[in-house]
Amino acid sequence: MKSNIVIAVLVLVGIILYQSLFVVSEGRRSLITRFNKIYRDADSKIVLYEPGLHVKFPFVDKVMSIDARIQTLNSTADRFVTSEKKDLIIDSYVKWKIVDFAKFYTSTQGDRLKAEERLRTSITNSLRSQIGNLTIKEIVSGKGGESASEGVSDAGASKREQIMQNTLLETGPGAEKNLGIKIVDVRIMKIELPNEVSNSIYQRMRAERESVARLHRSQGRREAEAIRAEADKHAIVKIAEAEKEAKFIRGNGEAESTKIYGDTYSKNPELFDFLRSMDAYRSSMTDGKNVIVTDRDNEFLKYFK
Repeated sequence: MKSNIVIAVLVLVGIILYQSLFVVSEGRRSLITRFNKIYRDADSKIVLYEPGLHVKFPFVDKVMSIDARIQTLNSTADRFVTSEKKDLIIDSYVKWKIVDFAKFYTSTQGDRLKAEERLRTSITNSLRSQIGNLTIKEIVSGKGGESASEGVSDAGASKREQIMQNTLLETGPGAEKNLGIKIVDVRIMKIELPNEVSNSIYQRMRAERESVARLHRSQGRREAEAIRAEADKHAIVKIAEAEKEAKFIRGNGEAESTKIYGDTYSKNPELFDFLRSMDAYRSSMTDGKNVIVTDRDNEFLKYFK
């Protein structure tokens, strides 16, 4: 009987000890609620338990564990309107962490989803306000993949980077004041055009390229005609010069030939007459059927006598 009582007492003590101790893991923080009210110290400050082994009142205190690491809020792709009244589909995400656990608990009752919903609304409103003042070209021409860290400022930054910086600066103080969380980073991951806008832009780009192509083809034809006209002009000039040179050479040749004939004739007139007559005979009697009718005293037949 006594042994049973001892066992029961030991079991009860073990249960009380188990209920009196709790462990806070690394990367987390814990708060205690007592009778559904958050536990505070003598100065009415909420007690925050760091990683390690801690003690609580058994059966009365309830431990609420909160993740203290950096969290990622992936927002769904949302539609934004630019200053041109054109739609853009923008996908972004936010890095955040809890810095004031008491504020976080009192504002959200420790509900991470509730905190992210309020944070998403704040980020989306800031992005919508900024994008509404920019054109598609200004937004899309930014360098891809830039991030905005707190306090970063660059006068030469792209429009997209400025959007992220401004969003961080606009929403960061309010998130820390109202939710007890710090926004570490805001990043735009992807910017897309709706299908109907993409099709119209592609059609406009195609029309612009076709217009440029037609202009180039027209300029090419004009330049080709100019080149052909220049080539024809050079050809006519070259041919005229060549004909002029040929006439000059032929004239010199004929003059030289006449001179040679004259010199030769003066040296032996009889031989020259004989050879010239032979050439005349050969030309007149090539086919053997020619009939020559002439006077017997004609000089043409003098070598037949």
